[in-house]
Amino acid sequence: MTNSTHQSGSQTIERCIRYSIVVVFLAGLRRRKLAAMVNAMFAFVGTFIPDVFERVAGEPFHPWQRVYVESAMLTHSVGMLGPYDDVWWWDHLTHTHSASILGGFVHVLARRRGHEPSQRVLAVVVCSGLLWEIAEYAIHRGADALGIEPVLVSYGRVDTVLDLVFNLVGAALVVVFGDRALRNFLLTDEHSSR
Repeated sequence: MTNSTHQSGSQTIERCIRYSIVVVFLAGLRRRKLAAMVNAMFAFVGTFIPDVFERVAGEPFHPWQRVYVESAMLTHSVGMLGPYDDVWWWDHLTHTHSASILGGFVHVLARRRGHEPSQRVLAVVVCSGLLWEIAEYAIHRGADALGIEPVLVSYGRVDTVLDLVFNLVGAALVVVFGDRALRNFLLTDEHSSR
């Protein structure tokens, strides 16, 4: 397959992801599920992260990288319709996926600045994960106090620990595979030859 065929296929998948998120929003609207609607709106905006990054950094994504980032938005928004409650591994998947995206961003920044990325990836993912869990807890408790549906749900201590563990899995994937998977964003001669 040619590069343009890959790109065309990727653009079709990207459109499907965005349409699917719109469907999640409409399903949330039909079910009167505020959490699904709000998360779908944020997820839809999140599908444009690769476009913004390409404009700011001037480095193009590979088609699979665009789909990888955007599919994280879809799995999270779909999760708000029930899989977070009904599919035991769904939350683990979304935390691993999201953490690997954040970790990838940190990996690229560190390499571009001439630093070893491993510790930075782990530190940022751990700290961001802790902040996310605190925000999730606060939003859930605040919504309960106000008597409204929370847009983020805290499932308790065990879930919080598992979320942090799977964030580390995502970070570890970046530490192990980051140079190979993200080499198009790495500017040094050392990494461009890999």
